[in-house]
Amino acid sequence: MKKIMIIGPGGVGKSTLAKELGHILQIDVIHLDAIFWKSGWTETPREKWIEKHKQLLKRESWIIDGNYGSTIDRRMASADTVIFLDFAPLVCVYGAISRRIKYHNKTRPDMGQDCPEKLDLEFLSWIWNYKKEKSPSIVSKLHELPVSTNVYHMKKRSDVRVFLANITLP
Repeated sequence: MKKIMIIGPGGVGKSTLAKELGHILQIDVIHLDAIFWKSGWTETPREKWIEKHKQLLKRESWIIDGNYGSTIDRRMASADTVIFLDFAPLVCVYGAISRRIKYHNKTRPDMGQDCPEKLDLEFLSWIWNYKKEKSPSIVSKLHELPVSTNVYHMKKRSDVRVFLANITLP
C-alpha cells in the first residue's frame, strides 16, 4: 500500500482514517478539501484543480481522502488501494453534526485555511442521499478496477477498526 484513496460521504471519517493510516504507514496524507477550498470557501478554478490533482498523483506514495467527482476516476486508476467508507446515512449525519460542534467557528485541520466549519441543509441532504445516489456508481467503479488493486468496502466503524488492527508494515 503506497497509493491509498479514501472515499465516502461527509461525516464518515475519511480524514480521520487517512491520518491514522498515514501515521501507521509513514505516508504523506493529502486532504483534497484542504487543496480545493481557498480562504473564505472559495473554490479552486477547474483547470487549476485538475492540474494540481495530476501533480499530486505523480508522488511516489500518498494517502488521499476526498471525493471530487471530476478527479475520482484518475485517482482510482493511480491508486493501489481504494477504501470506500459506505456507512449508514444516520451515522454520517451524526459524524458531520459532531464535527460541526467540535470545530464551531474554527477551521478544521484537514480543510483549507480560513474555511470555518459549516453545516447547511444542502450538505446534510447530500450526506443523507449519498448511499442511494452515489454509492451504486462507486461500487460499480470498484468492480471495474484491476485485480491488482486492493479494494476495501467498509460498511461500519468496526470494519475500520479491524482493518487498522490488521495492517502490517512493509
